[in-house]
Amino acid sequence: MVDALFGVARLAGVYDALDPGRREDLEHYVAMVEEFGAGRVLDVGCGTGELACWLGRLGVEVVGVDPAEASLEVAKGKEFAERVRWIHGDATTLPPLEVDLAVMTGNVAQVFLTDEEWAGTLRGVRGALRPGGRFVFETRDPARRGWEEWTREDTHQVTPVAGGETVESWSDLTSVELPFVSFRGTYVFSSDGAVLTSDSTLRFRERVEIEESLRTAGFAVDDVREAPDRPGKEFVFVASRAD
Repeated sequence: MVDALFGVARLAGVYDALDPGRREDLEHYVAMVEEFGAGRVLDVGCGTGELACWLGRLGVEVVGVDPAEASLEVAKGKEFAERVRWIHGDATTLPPLEVDLAVMTGNVAQVFLTDEEWAGTLRGVRGALRPGGRFVFETRDPARRGWEEWTREDTHQVTPVAGGETVESWSDLTSVELPFVSFRGTYVFSSDGAVLTSDSTLRFRERVEIEESLRTAGFAVDDVREAPDRPGKEFVFVASRAD
């Protein structure tokens, strides 16, 4: 199931405005594309295509895949979108690609709630990589208990969006049953007073659990870094296809 924030057209259309710091979050992925000399990149869970279009502008050959058609429609309307190959689906339904680097940004790695979903995603990513290709993704460190900040008090904002409208938004924590954490986003549109909600659940995996799952799926864990924009809060895994 796709969260409404990504799958409902009205919400997908304002997603970028509601998360203005997203480009800072993506800067270290752009840097790693350059670090690894990746000419072909797969963006798994590409969403509204911010990273994919950024890389397309830099001349990188990019494939963006996402199960949320509404988000892909937003992505296709962006500058340099014509340089990206867009696929409606997920990592388990990819055609043959042989990319140099696969990435999953933001919360993408945590939306796979079952072991089977996660293992299937890892197999799909590995199959899309050339021999020796790398896989980079981030996931929140459960020890930091980041969900404790997912409250209305900490997340409330009023954001200007296109057309002179504003969107009031906030998050409410709805359930903590580790390793699963659920929350609801609420969005109030000023033009007509419409109130839309989006329910999400993330799985918080321990570092050793992720490392073991990568090895089982045929990856070598090369490095575990910190996210420069969230030091101490996330793991950034750098793995390579083991052949």
